[in-house]
Amino acid sequence: MDWIIGFIFLLIKLLVILVGLLLVAAYLVLVERKFLARLQIRYGPNRAGKFGLLQPIADTVKMMVKEDTVPEAAEHTIFKLAPAVVAFTALLMFAVVPLGRDITIGGYKIPLVITDLNVGLLFVFAMSALGVYGVALGGWASNSKYSLLGGIRGAAQMISYELSLGLSLVPIVTLARSFSLVDIVNAQVDYPFILVQPVSFVIFIISAMAESKRIPFDLPEAENELGAGYHTEYSGMRFGLFFLGEYVHMQVLGALTAVFFLGGWRGPLLPPVLWLFIKIILVSLIMIWIRATLPRLRYDQLMDLGWKVLIPVSLGWFLLLAALREVSPEGTVGDSVRVIVISLMVAVVAAALFGAALRVSARNRADSVTGPRPTDKPGVSV
Repeated sequence: MDWIIGFIFLLIKLLVILVGLLLVAAYLVLVERKFLARLQIRYGPNRAGKFGLLQPIADTVKMMVKEDTVPEAAEHTIFKLAPAVVAFTALLMFAVVPLGRDITIGGYKIPLVITDLNVGLLFVFAMSALGVYGVALGGWASNSKYSLLGGIRGAAQMISYELSLGLSLVPIVTLARSFSLVDIVNAQVDYPFILVQPVSFVIFIISAMAESKRIPFDLPEAENELGAGYHTEYSGMRFGLFFLGEYVHMQVLGALTAVFFLGGWRGPLLPPVLWLFIKIILVSLIMIWIRATLPRLRYDQLMDLGWKVLIPVSLGWFLLLAALREVSPEGTVGDSVRVIVISLMVAVVAAALFGAALRVSARNRADSVTGPRPTDKPGVSV
């Protein structure tokens, strides 16, 4: 009898979380459009309903009734499955995110998480890596050069930034001594990890935005270069699934940022679920603000940032923390001060590395156009 009740509660949690994710994703689109409009001194959507509140419903209906075209030369089966892979993996990542404390209903203890895996962090990485298969396969199956280039860019981008993303979370796992997201939240009962891991936080945000393919890292789409990138040939609800996957991924990024660095659902006065929701929205607004502020990076700048800056800095930061822990395993106030000083030093080094990478890229581009300078010697950099 207990397993039947547990199964019913599991179905209820699945339904509530699924409906909540879809609703928030739909209205996150509206929030982004309105926020971008205000930053650009425009009004944004304001025709469908009061203040444009019915615009997400209108967009959903439009995509559902539009003709679903499939290119004649496309690989039909893979072409049709690719959008579902992107949306499904994004939804699955939320399965291990804790929403709050355990609650008791009718004598039954109900955890506010779909499943508390002891390798929850690895599950998140696995789903994130599988999601890029939908992008790559969708681009390849479209039999379009624009789509193929977008798919290749998406795969290369994931490989480049998955390393720095994982390295940024190694100190978090070390502090929590667990891969479970529930244990990581419980380890922040005294203070959020952002206070002691500011460098990891910055690296995580940049790498996660690159993996979610948001401006300034939206090279797989790059409308002014590739039409619409990997989903150029998609229309109707299949295009909507790509769109859904992107905005669900934004929510997952906000939730993971809250879990790893902001204390998860912890906070005073308000209910835990509400605290987590507020943190997710705040991270999403920061991403939208970045989109409105920064231009798209060139592809060489994207690769330089990942391989020449983020990976060395994240690895060096972890080694510095490991050395500090080895010297002083107790962790005193003085250690916290040293961590802050080291954080500032690492930030300066990261800025210097990025500046050097930009200068090298600019010089290489100039040489490719005009040829080597007369003072240059083969094999010698000036």
